[in-house]
Amino acid sequence: MQQLSRNHRDIAPASARDFPGPSSCTPSCWGRRPLTDGPMTAWIVLPVSLSAFSITGIWIVYAMAVMNHHVCPVENWSYNLTCTEETAKRGFPKTCCTLQDIPLISKCGCYPPESCLFSLIGNVGAFMVVMVCMLRYAQVIEHSHHGWTNTSALVSGCINALGLVMVGNFQVDHAKTLHYVGAGVAFPAGLLFVCLQCVLTYRIAETALDYWMAHHAAAICEWVFTVLVLVYYGTFTYEFGTVNSDTIMATLMKRSQHHHPGAGVIMGGIGKGVAMGCGARSLKSPGGSSTSTHLNCTPESSAML
Repeated sequence: MQQLSRNHRDIAPASARDFPGPSSCTPSCWGRRPLTDGPMTAWIVLPVSLSAFSITGIWIVYAMAVMNHHVCPVENWSYNLTCTEETAKRGFPKTCCTLQDIPLISKCGCYPPESCLFSLIGNVGAFMVVMVCMLRYAQVIEHSHHGWTNTSALVSGCINALGLVMVGNFQVDHAKTLHYVGAGVAFPAGLLFVCLQCVLTYRIAETALDYWMAHHAAAICEWVFTVLVLVYYGTFTYEFGTVNSDTIMATLMKRSQHHHPGAGVIMGGIGKGVAMGCGARSLKSPGGSSTSTHLNCTPESSAML
């Protein structure tokens, strides 16, 4: 019995040391504490709901805008200067589209009834973004990271939410300035939040899955972003179909006028002191065979160069 009692006294401190309670656990051991709070796992619904609600919502807004003839379908690539007659029936896509009918996300949410849903998505989405930012901020603190990176991520996420509220409630056709201010705030702040969270995910990583999220998933996102940027560069093929020697000369003329304002461009001596390109010339428009007058011999036309 004495031997058993001695063994029991030897084991008890070890077990208490391996599984510290709330009173004995210091901030340095928070990141190693076993997660025993089962009901708290319900918070995983929040980020999933944010993504599902927002993505589904904006596609519903797009469908409503198309059916109400407020924008043209995304598969449309033909636009006219004016549309004098609308022959499409209500509930079907537009048959005559102008540049005002391009299905941008903001344009899809300009007019009722889809504008009401667009505002709801912006407000609810912004609230959920703030919740995600605050919970993530607390989670990082729990892992004993109190640096400026975590604080900056929280601030940028909240600014992103503020921009979303402005975008959702100030439609681009009715309050253009406020809408663009909101978009100009939301996009950079959201990008900064994503970058800072990638850094924080790497710093607090403890398990193999954590490191997978910080390295492997980041590599995939990097590849996707790089490919999209390169694809965008490739779209300049359309515009560059009209590049010729006059295009290069326009750049030289602009630089010359910048250094010698009001003097014009002197080519080959005083006898040729006439602005290059003076007089009408024809230029083939990109993607077509039609021609249009590009430049006239007027001061206004020369200044445009």
